[in-house]
Amino acid sequence: MVTEITEGVKVSVEAIYQPEYSNPENEHFMFAYKITIENMSDYPVQLLRRHWFIFDSNGTHREVEGEGVIGQQPLIAPGERYEYVSGCNLKSDMGSMEGSYQMLREIDGALFDVVIPKFQLIPDHKLN
Repeated sequence: MVTEITEGVKVSVEAIYQPEYSNPENEHFMFAYKITIENMSDYPVQLLRRHWFIFDSNGTHREVEGEGVIGQQPLIAPGERYEYVSGCNLKSDMGSMEGSYQMLREIDGALFDVVIPKFQLIPDHKLN
């Protein structure tokens, strides 16, 4: 698990290879990742947008932007957390992801970016 804190918002990520949804013979490797966003600040924050950089070890780079996460723009109160699970497919068995969330601080309407720390997409059997 990797963690990063930006302006009182803590983002933790855990990635897991999904062999049951992968097909290596056809260059299809599926990974799930669980994100935990914890508001350690004194003010409610709302996640408005996401911006991902996805790197595949075959040399492919993708960039993904959009509103919210999994169809939601959660409002996270001080001391609360929001968790979600999503996925990413690669054409090789190794890669990485990193990015940022655009957040809105409710008290003053300020927009700020929260770092999503870089995490590896590697099957467990590759690490042994």
